[in-house]
Amino acid sequence: MATVNNHHHQDSNPNTNAAVPVTSAKQTVTVAKTVDTQSVLKRLQSELMALMMSGEAGISAFPEEDNIFNWKGTISGIKDTVFEGTEYKLSLSFPCDYPFKAPKVKFETSCFHPNVDVHGNICLDILQDKWSSAYDVRTILLSIQSLLGEPNISSPLNTQAASLWTNQEEYRKMVEKIYKPSG
Repeated sequence: MATVNNHHHQDSNPNTNAAVPVTSAKQTVTVAKTVDTQSVLKRLQSELMALMMSGEAGISAFPEEDNIFNWKGTISGIKDTVFEGTEYKLSLSFPCDYPFKAPKVKFETSCFHPNVDVHGNICLDILQDKWSSAYDVRTILLSIQSLLGEPNISSPLNTQAASLWTNQEEYRKMVEKIYKPSG
């Protein structure tokens, strides 16, 4: 409903008498947004605590200095995969309507992988069309960690990595060549 009123608000026709409803709708939206921001903050704070308490091996994430909407995450390659012994830095950026929209997650460390492009973008269904508000930072990191060893080569972002995947020995050499730990 607010979207419809907001649309009328953008109408530059001075004869439109929609000013009064638009103002009240806008005030309602503003109040709702304030409440949403508080609930998002609470959700992110509880996810941070849950993640720290879980002691999950090979994954971690923390908010950047003073902004709880931007996190830095770390995942380690799983044992007995070509990514064993690697550690990747990720950036997680949470929208103001999280958890109803997925965060934007990118690799900050170069990652040679069929589902990761050269800019660090990740092709993972739960970060796009299969997102659910039931997911949290922990499940995102575990899913990405799992994706490292089990790529979806049927829809690759990196076709070179996808075609090399069947030759694990050569693939491991490329991972080592491209992987440069940061910090």
